[in-house]
Amino acid sequence: MDGTSGRRREHWGTRVGVILAVAGSAVGLGNFLRFPGVAAQNGGGTFMIPYFCALLFVGLPICWAEWTMGKYGGMFGFNSCPAIFGAIGRRPIWRYIGVLGILVPVGILMYYVLIESWCLGYAVSYLCGTIDLGGDPAAWAQRSGEHFTRFVGADQDGIMLSGGIHPSVIFWVLTFAVNFFLIFRGLEKGIEKVCTWGIPLMALCAFIVLARVLTLGTPDPAQPDRSVINGLGFMWNPKPVAGEEPWYVVLANPQVWMSAASQIFFSLSVGFGVIINYASYLRRKDDVVLSGLTASATNEFFEVCLGGLITIPAAFVFLGAAIPMSSSFDLGFKTLPVVFMHMKFGNFFGFLWFFMLFLAAITSSLSMLQPAIAFLEEALGIGRRASVAVLGLATVGGSLFIVYFSKNLAALDTMDFWVGTALIFVLATCQVILYAWVLGVEKGGAIAAEGAELRQPRVFKFIVKYVSPVYLLAVFVMWCSIKLPGYVKDLAGGGVPLLTVGMIAGLAIFLLLLISVGGRRWNAETRPEPRLGDVAPPSREDVKGWEDAI
Repeated sequence: MDGTSGRRREHWGTRVGVILAVAGSAVGLGNFLRFPGVAAQNGGGTFMIPYFCALLFVGLPICWAEWTMGKYGGMFGFNSCPAIFGAIGRRPIWRYIGVLGILVPVGILMYYVLIESWCLGYAVSYLCGTIDLGGDPAAWAQRSGEHFTRFVGADQDGIMLSGGIHPSVIFWVLTFAVNFFLIFRGLEKGIEKVCTWGIPLMALCAFIVLARVLTLGTPDPAQPDRSVINGLGFMWNPKPVAGEEPWYVVLANPQVWMSAASQIFFSLSVGFGVIINYASYLRRKDDVVLSGLTASATNEFFEVCLGGLITIPAAFVFLGAAIPMSSSFDLGFKTLPVVFMHMKFGNFFGFLWFFMLFLAAITSSLSMLQPAIAFLEEALGIGRRASVAVLGLATVGGSLFIVYFSKNLAALDTMDFWVGTALIFVLATCQVILYAWVLGVEKGGAIAAEGAELRQPRVFKFIVKYVSPVYLLAVFVMWCSIKLPGYVKDLAGGGVPLLTVGMIAGLAIFLLLLISVGGRRWNAETRPEPRLGDVAPPSREDVKGWEDAI
């Protein structure tokens, strides 16, 4: 049991299970839809330079910091980001800053589960053979765009909730039900089991699609430039997609560095509040260094080796360099259906592609639910059944808002900007400061070293204390100067963007009130700070494990 709260402590069943669960939270739609387009738009192979810089100086250090802080917070019996922040920071203000670790995953879930349902809908449509773009190849691109617009209701607000049951709403309801059924089953029987089966199945689908792409050769002999080799060059050659500027000119563009850092956040799920929650369920002697590195490497394999080799080369072979990449939706839901029309057995490969996206999405969406579940259990002292019900009502309401205001995907886009991008940067910066300057890199290193099978590089302490904060702040300032004015202008115009931000603010206020309630409970349940090394915390129950110490 967990201290005085009477809650039963959950733990991961196996080490492989927790690694796959963390990798599952990271491997998502951003790996297969967002990464290829961002890379191609920002210099192809040249983009990989700032990409790997962001991975080494921001992504991996923050990932290790989150694993360590989560494990340390679990020593106090806490699993939610606000409680863990408070236990580490020893000041109430850190609890309120920790609200971002709940607001970010819950806010993202509200629109992410909708995109997830699109993937399921497209997969079923391909399986049943109901996607038909007509017999004229010249009209396929237009009809694919029209099909997507109708399916997501992007031409009119409220269209999906009027005039009968819209097909996409059916898939949305089904996706929501599956997510909450699985999260209700708990950590080991729900999340861990889904990721243990889902990640290998996702990889199998990806390898089959990749094998087909790499064996396309030159489908049209009349256009020999449209080959797989040139498609790979289009993705990976160190030069911009449009223009002949040398690589160093591309690297001088702050937008490229900003895009690389943003992609790393999405890739590794850092700044989401997920890893810190997942790591809190570890036992004291469980490894966090090698596990964190393995989860990150698994994610990078899916992103760079699978996502980067499938999407753009496949589109290039049939469509050439004129690939629409204004958004990840264009590439995944508008362009690739045209590619599958060109391809033999296109319905089969279309089904595999979108089913793979659905698997990637559901392992991520489950990870966004768990931090809020843990928070409700700790703040209100309720069980899993009640916490799932409360969270279900809140997220269904927020997601319905996005479903209703579907015109031009305005509500979704606004949520993605303010929660899925801006607040992630803020939370990641707060986590670095808390780890490096409040907990301390020496103490953090000692916590991470306990039970570790791999030693962190010595330079990690310097990077996470000095380089990562400066890197984050510099990129965030550049990002705000480029993106923020346009979104502020949209807010000034009122309408859906203002309503969406109001909903975000309302959710934040509600969570802050819960932290005030939970703070009194956490104060009453505060355990003595666990000691590191071979000397165990002073508790007669320590022989049963530090998770039972009070």
